[in-house]
Amino acid sequence: MVRGMNDVLDTVLLLALPASGKSEVRRYLAHLDPEQSRRDFHLGETVQLDDYPYVHLMRRIDDELAAFGRPRVFFLAADRPFRDARDWGTLIELVNEDHADLVARTKARAPSAGELLLRRFDAASERAGAPARFAAMAPPARAQLAAALEADARAQLEEKERGHVPLDGKTLVIEFARGGPEGSAMPLPAPLGYRHSLSQLSAPILERAAILYVWVAPEESRRKNQARATPDGQGSILHHGVPEAVMRGDYGCDDIDWLSANARRPGTVTVEAHGRTFDVPIARFDNRVDKTSFLRADRAAWRESDIRAVHDGLRVALTALAAAR
Repeated sequence: MVRGMNDVLDTVLLLALPASGKSEVRRYLAHLDPEQSRRDFHLGETVQLDDYPYVHLMRRIDDELAAFGRPRVFFLAADRPFRDARDWGTLIELVNEDHADLVARTKARAPSAGELLLRRFDAASERAGAPARFAAMAPPARAQLAAALEADARAQLEEKERGHVPLDGKTLVIEFARGGPEGSAMPLPAPLGYRHSLSQLSAPILERAAILYVWVAPEESRRKNQARATPDGQGSILHHGVPEAVMRGDYGCDDIDWLSANARRPGTVTVEAHGRTFDVPIARFDNRVDKTSFLRADRAAWRESDIRAVHDGLRVALTALAAAR
């Protein structure tokens, strides 16, 4: 389960409710000395994938459509959940595609990044069982939408392709959040929750994966979501805010406890996918008492005591994952 270095975790699925500290953990890992990262955390240099940029682009598409006097296609409103919950799978299909492109080091060479983005959304939606939104759009309207998205789509594509590096000895970190409405009974029904989204990940990801879960109560997740949001932060991994209706309707709970309790092997999550059963190791980083918010500040402002708390908690969890793999 490693790429050329026996003590290095290959693929870490970084999971948690929004604002729980996932992105801050990623930032901390990116600052580590490589030898320390390998020794203490069993991590190589990290390479990152995340579905949040696609959520942001979905909202950008809807905003542009609304500005043109057209209906939104992804969300009920600017501050409301998905129209079609199958789009949780659309996001996973885009992550699968990003992973395949990363492994193959594929370059799109697209004349229009906006048009490429619309095609990618349609293809991923169809793979997830959701409808294609843009295939039947009249060519002038589609061209207008692609042009309005061009700058953001080009920036996202270039950032994605800058990450296409050889993976030998590195650790791939894939981040996403899933959940369900407040008060939901378990197990969460598809397409909600981690059970469904994990089952949609590609076999090459699942074969190498271990889960690092950042543990925060839903109430704390909502508090930290409000605290981190900045007015111009919606395109930012560290500073975006999730609308309150989404926090309660999509992330009012999650199913990690249920999945862990019902796994066929202790210390794992059982994932049924692609006609196979994957026993994916899981460990928790306990962030119920906030250890990570300071990581959004400039590095020079980090206090040694705060660094130690994060470091020790991650070391325990990642060492457990390495032992399980």
